[in-house]
Amino acid sequence: MRRGIVPASFPRHVAMQKKKPAAKVPVHGPQHAKQVRIIGGSWKRTPLPVLEAQGLRPTPDRVRETVFNWLNHLKGDWGNLRVLDLFAGSGALGFEAASRGAQQVTMVDANATIVRQLQAIQEKLNATNIVVQRADALALAQSLAQRGQRFDVIFLDPPYQEDFLTRALPLCDKLVSEGGLVYAESGLPLVSDEGESPEWLANWDVVRQDKAGMVHFHLLQRRAV
Repeated sequence: MRRGIVPASFPRHVAMQKKKPAAKVPVHGPQHAKQVRIIGGSWKRTPLPVLEAQGLRPTPDRVRETVFNWLNHLKGDWGNLRVLDLFAGSGALGFEAASRGAQQVTMVDANATIVRQLQAIQEKLNATNIVVQRADALALAQSLAQRGQRFDVIFLDPPYQEDFLTRALPLCDKLVSEGGLVYAESGLPLVSDEGESPEWLANWDVVRQDKAGMVHFHLLQRRAV
């Protein structure tokens, strides 16, 4: 049969029908936005680029707005607060705190590319109240505790697929100041509907908690001894 000639027995409307391309199936799951924005304070609406890095998942705007409303209510004046952002990533939480006037914000990440980006944003904003460090979060937490460092607010937003939260929170027991708060974000609630909680949460009270989509977020306070 010569190319281009349709046999009489073959339905012409089928022959003329264009083949539809196969649907693209994402192989890496849902993708985060390429940037987020600071939602309050001196640098409100400043964009923060989000790199493609394993486990990097910036805290959504809706969640940050809720969390910082909680913190404003519970802690009041940011000018007296020392903040530790232990898994900084995009820097959304740390820059948000600095934008609102935190006395000092220490931002920590182990990824060299992420750290360079955080430093570039810090320089662009002339953020003198921010210290960016490249370090393993857990090792640095131990070192800071041994040196007697204390923080009024600690952000823990580690990659969900790792077991970082269960290891980082016990270290915060010696890092958080009296009356200080720890923000913990996870893919699962820390306390079940029946009120059950893991052993590593034994020294902490859940002051606030909520959920947005697949994100569970909590404010924790160390129990008085």
